[in-house]
Amino acid sequence: MAKMNMLQAINDALDLAMAANEKVMCFGEDVGVFGGVFRATSNLQQKYGKDRCFNTPLVEQGIIGFANGLAAQGSFPVAEIQFADYIFPAFDQIVNESAKFRYRSGNLFNVGNMTIRTPYGGGIAGGLYHSQSPEAYFAHTPGLKIVVPRNPHQAKGLLLASINDPNPTIFFEPKRLYRASVGEVPEGEYQLPLGEAEVLKEGSDVTVLGWGAQMEVIDKAVEMAEKEGFSCEVIDLRTILPWDVETVAESVLKTGRLVITHEAPLTGGFAGEIAATIQERCFLYLESPIARVTGMDTPFPLVLEKEHFPNHLKVYEAIRESVEF
Repeated sequence: MAKMNMLQAINDALDLAMAANEKVMCFGEDVGVFGGVFRATSNLQQKYGKDRCFNTPLVEQGIIGFANGLAAQGSFPVAEIQFADYIFPAFDQIVNESAKFRYRSGNLFNVGNMTIRTPYGGGIAGGLYHSQSPEAYFAHTPGLKIVVPRNPHQAKGLLLASINDPNPTIFFEPKRLYRASVGEVPEGEYQLPLGEAEVLKEGSDVTVLGWGAQMEVIDKAVEMAEKEGFSCEVIDLRTILPWDVETVAESVLKTGRLVITHEAPLTGGFAGEIAATIQERCFLYLESPIARVTGMDTPFPLVLEKEHFPNHLKVYEAIRESVEF
């Protein structure tokens, strides 16, 4: 085991993947000698050469189009979009090409070896163009997998699994945790399962569900709630698409209550999909309405970032109101 922050864990995962498979390639804006804006790809070009770790033009649509072409010919491209806010110029390539390539060819061709890495979310005073959480846009697209880690251990294991998964995967990295989250990480290669949520804490009164950086927020809220005598079951969804319906439903059948939190705005956020599915599965067992604690339906503000955030106090209030309904 080694102590790593999330950036180091991601870099270690990329290093191991490139060492194990010469077809793994990393590219994006400034990822070469510079190591990317956050330094996630530091030293990889020096170690594996400019043919396998290199800079691209500042054209997101071109980055993903290039990745599609490489993956279609058997390479394992790991494309970096410098900020998730800038993934939208590549939206057509991702949802109309990457996601549909296998289906439209009847599996004669596929781009399943492709992984897209991108930092998402607020917390770094980045304002409206460097703080968004766009996972719900892509969750509407069959053919993709969407993964969000909560800490360094999860980041390394889930990224290695994403690179080796036979489906195109978008790997959203919570950038406010890049250097803030430090933990014990196995030094060798390991993979964590995609499509499986993790029950982090068992409880009987309410299920509290999130992913990525919100898991730290949930921990603080649950600590407050348990001082008030509320028993909370905590679940990290980990994979947005496909999401683990069975684990969440099983928990809600036990607790009768569900609180979901994410940074993205309320309207159209992925919490709405979870809430709809769980009320279909668990309607007769629900003791209170399913609660959503999310960002506001506004552009992400710079000066009012703290007010916009679904912080631990808002999550705690939702837990209390759910249990006392």
